[in-house]
Amino acid sequence: MATTLYHKMRYAAAVDYRERFIELLADNDVVRFGDFTLKSGRKSPYFINAGQIRTGAAILGLGDAYAARIEAAALPLDFVFGPSYKGVPLAVATAISLAESGADVGFAFDRKEAKEHGEGGRFVGTQPEAGMRAIVIDDVITSGASIRHSLDLLRAAAVEVTGVVVAVDREERGRGTKSTLRELEESLAVPILPIVTVRAMVERLHGSGRLSDASKKAIEDYIAEHGPRASE
Repeated sequence: MATTLYHKMRYAAAVDYRERFIELLADNDVVRFGDFTLKSGRKSPYFINAGQIRTGAAILGLGDAYAARIEAAALPLDFVFGPSYKGVPLAVATAISLAESGADVGFAFDRKEAKEHGEGGRFVGTQPEAGMRAIVIDDVITSGASIRHSLDLLRAAAVEVTGVVVAVDREERGRGTKSTLRELEESLAVPILPIVTVRAMVERLHGSGRLSDASKKAIEDYIAEHGPRASE
């Protein structure tokens, strides 16, 4: 039976989990500021890499934030799914955080290649069954290829994907006037929920003195050039 989450998370009510999440990203160099070349070839004044999370405390904090976002949206689920490879620890950490908060749900991830010996199959962890509901966990959206692949796998197993939760919305424009996130959301017909946006992250880190005026302006200029148009 699917579980709808209305439980109290580890975060105190007086503390916005998004603010803690931003600090966690900065503390662990998940977000970096400077001059970076993205996979697309585009130059960016910042870079986000969830692979920088390397300690138990850090991955626990990351899982807490994903779980808090799921709880805030009251998304129903039987298991969380993380696309291999970066999504694997994210899904595990999220499932642990949910269990510690009173909602014991499953977790699963995919093999890059289907296993043909032993138990075989494409999935590790909770085995998807028809009628189950899942939430996909990922770090950031670039092209959306990883999320599309995840939904294809789950829907082929007759699993209903009730939502996708990502760490950061880069707020970049897709092929039209809308953001990549909104275009993907409409194309896949599933809600895509970021924990934080780039703008919120910039404001928080600049306000706390962890982001210089020059870096703040560089990111604002980048969003102005590559972000969604006003017609959205």
